[in-house]
Amino acid sequence: MLSTVLAQSPLNLQPGGQFSGLNTITFANIISAVIQLILIVVAIILLFILIGGGIAMMAGGGGNPQNAERGRQAVTGAIIGLIIVFGAWAIINLVNIFFGVNILRLNIPNAQNP
Repeated sequence: MLSTVLAQSPLNLQPGGQFSGLNTITFANIISAVIQLILIVVAIILLFILIGGGIAMMAGGGGNPQNAERGRQAVTGAIIGLIIVFGAWAIINLVNIFFGVNILRLNIPNAQNP
């Protein structure tokens, strides 16, 4: 009797409650989220490298010149890395402004949907 009752009830496979947004996930959304996550994580890592290099420069200034040189190289590398990351972010925004392609949302206009 239980199997006949279960067989007659419709099966709802749509996510509900806190998972209701899962049915809108697309490949484009995943790629956009990965791009944003990479930009944020790289910027945070480079900020910590910049701080660590600054500390190494200050600590190595009095005693060991090799530590000061390594700190200077870390600061230089972190600054160049930050310039590259923010340059990539600027290029993404310029592509969005000039061509209408929002890479962070992957909203690519086409002939049917301008």
